Amino acid sequence: MNETHHEPTESEPQPKAAEHRETDPKPSPAIYVASLADYNNGVLHGKWIDAAREPEAIQADINDILDSSREPNAEEWAIHDYEQFGRWRVNEYDSLEQVSRIARGIAEHGYAYAAWADVFDGEEASCDIDSFHEAYLGHYDSVTDYVEQMADDLGYEQQLDTLPEHLRDYVRIDYAAIARDLHLSGDIATVDDPNGGLWIFRTNH
Repeated sequence: MNETHHEPTESEPQPKAAEHRETDPKPSPAIYVASLADYNNGVLHGKWIDAAREPEAIQADINDILDSSREPNAEEWAIHDYEQFGRWRVNEYDSLEQVSRIARGIAEHGYAYAAWADVFDGEEASCDIDSFHEAYLGHYDSVTDYVEQMADDLGYEQQLDTLPEHLRDYVRIDYAAIARDLHLSGDIATVDDPNGGLWIFRTNH
């Protein structure tokens, strides 16, 4: 059996990402911020804040929480809860710059952005949004589906038609083998989508 192996490179076109995910409702990441002076005195004083905004806007809402506290020294705060951040985990004392950056990426690009940030442990998430676009290969049911789409876009099956007719029935592209080798090479990273399928990212961009 002949096997055609292909790995994504900068110079070659990538298959079009699955489009069905684009119709899903966009997430609205939010954080619950509480005044620590109140919390330490047994009072829950805080509110949910839209996190997909500039850090200054988030800080203004936090200032409102602290200013409305009945505690005389309400100056410290912490993130006590969060929602719609996908796979990204927001910690109690994460910087507003990081929270804002991740939240805005998720609001614009969906949970694929959260998965990407999770894969790179936040390092890539501090880069320009172009890094996400360069890395994201799409949402697919499997790596094999990605490879089949890539092969179709590059015309691999059509190339088989150029073989002598008596050989065509004996030559197949082993998509599963390509998918396995591509995954094992480390050139791509995959993240399971809890709702089915997976997100695929290029790691060597």
